[in-house]
Amino acid sequence: MIEGVLDQIADGADEGIWISRREPEKLREDARSLEQRYASAERPPLYGVPFAVKDSIDVAAVPTTAACADFAYVPERSAAIVERLVAAGALYVGKTNLDQFATGLVGVRSPYGIPKNPFDPAYVTGGSSSGSAAAVARGQVSFALATDTAGSGRIPAAFNNIVGLKPSLGLLSTRGLVPACQSIDCMTLLSLTCDDARSVAAIATGFDSADPFSRPEASRFGWRSSVVTQGLRLAVARSEELYFADDPTRQAFASACNRLESMGVVLEEIDMAAFYEAGQLLYGGPWVSERLSGLESFRQQHSESILPVIRAILDDGNRYSATDVFRAIHRLAELRRTTHPLWNRVQGLVLPAAPGHPKIEEVLRDPIGLNARLGRYTTFANLLDMAAVSVPSGMRADGLPSGVTFLGPWGRDAFLLALGAAFHASIGVTLGATGWAHPPAEPSPAATPFGFLPIAVVGAHLSGEPLNHQLIERGGAFLRRVCTAPYYRLYALPETVPPKPGLVRVQQGDGAAIEVEVWALPMDTVGSFIAGVAAPLAIGSIELEDGVRVHGFLCESSAINRARDISSFGGWRAYLRAASSG
Repeated sequence: MIEGVLDQIADGADEGIWISRREPEKLREDARSLEQRYASAERPPLYGVPFAVKDSIDVAAVPTTAACADFAYVPERSAAIVERLVAAGALYVGKTNLDQFATGLVGVRSPYGIPKNPFDPAYVTGGSSSGSAAAVARGQVSFALATDTAGSGRIPAAFNNIVGLKPSLGLLSTRGLVPACQSIDCMTLLSLTCDDARSVAAIATGFDSADPFSRPEASRFGWRSSVVTQGLRLAVARSEELYFADDPTRQAFASACNRLESMGVVLEEIDMAAFYEAGQLLYGGPWVSERLSGLESFRQQHSESILPVIRAILDDGNRYSATDVFRAIHRLAELRRTTHPLWNRVQGLVLPAAPGHPKIEEVLRDPIGLNARLGRYTTFANLLDMAAVSVPSGMRADGLPSGVTFLGPWGRDAFLLALGAAFHASIGVTLGATGWAHPPAEPSPAATPFGFLPIAVVGAHLSGEPLNHQLIERGGAFLRRVCTAPYYRLYALPETVPPKPGLVRVQQGDGAAIEVEVWALPMDTVGSFIAGVAAPLAIGSIELEDGVRVHGFLCESSAINRARDISSFGGWRAYLRAASSG
């Protein structure tokens, strides 16, 4: 496998992907050592999987340049995320090119060359994680570490026909990362499929007490999830609020929306004003000053070492005062509160990954303006504390790849990956620029994960229904759709908001089989979930059609006196469909 990696890299040696690489013989030694270590032992989960690291992330004894030679230093210790991956058996291959100091979404701002887009070298590869995306797209590595403060992982993923996972802030440690905007910096993963991204994320995730922005929830975060697309509600920007720089991108996004609807997804148009305003604060507000704060001393002492366009962006941070910063923080809090109710209605938001795919010459003519426009659908995510995954959506009419981004609130990562995996598989495109077919989807995790409790839901907590977010926010994973044993009756409870049914156990021969969904909740979030269950509903024991008993929603028998018996519909969804059709 390592010999194949070396051959792949040699074939693309002039493509501007790498800043430094592990020497071939050292890489062979790493592979031999790994084989010997696990010759008679159980292999670790990433045994022998080759990966690349964006050169703003530390690898022990390897220079970290951030694409600026005079800035380079040699760390004694690897970044926390690199340590986790190597401990899991992954093989480090090298450091990849980037927009200098991770400043940019275009991938052309590096003295180490411009990575070539594998589909048309006249077009940008996207940045700032340009080299990482290019290495994965060409099959030189299985996955790559990147970063995403403003869209630096999602945009190059879309431009290279690969997956870009921007996890919720604080799940992946940023210790060992050269900061861009430290309060909202995010380690990201670039891979060929969502399943690969999930496998790596499950290993990379964890609380790091040495990282002040790491969150304790990371230690118990679950990455197993599945999704039912039929009836799933996703938000999408109103047509008048969608900006496209070229017709192929417009057409590709329209096709992606049609594809989602063919999968049973319900798209709800929303006002994006609050999201866009938040995004403008990143480059058009005092967060530029945070970018400058991490490089201010170097900027003063090594001005000529910094590319002119990067200097201009950093220097823009000087015009903001402390009062400007606090006004922006206060406004951002208002915008977060404005957007929060959306997640009670929908399970996610779908947007184009980028408004267009520019040529290199276009970016060089207008480096700052075009870069700002390119981030229209990405820059707000970290400021609003959101998770996101960029997924290929097919090839445009001009032969370039296109991508969509699925976004959601903090903690909805596993769900977004499951949705992305279902969508990506439905498109039928090959992976990256490799020509490899999309592999069969991994089996849905029907078994209850260790440390989780299965809970059957019957009404407003079903996938796509108004209260489903209460499961997802607690790390819930969908297990299966099934029916109860035929000993229950279902009632539409009056005067409940949102509308809810009540499931009541009856005598054998008097009941019916009622459709339910079984979800798995982490044990440490079960208490808060049950605490939110109000009378006449309660959590009890439900028998399923296969004889298995699980915890689930039941209703006090006294509450059905004024309720309508809807058992004949076989489930809450069927009843709602009948009611809506008149």
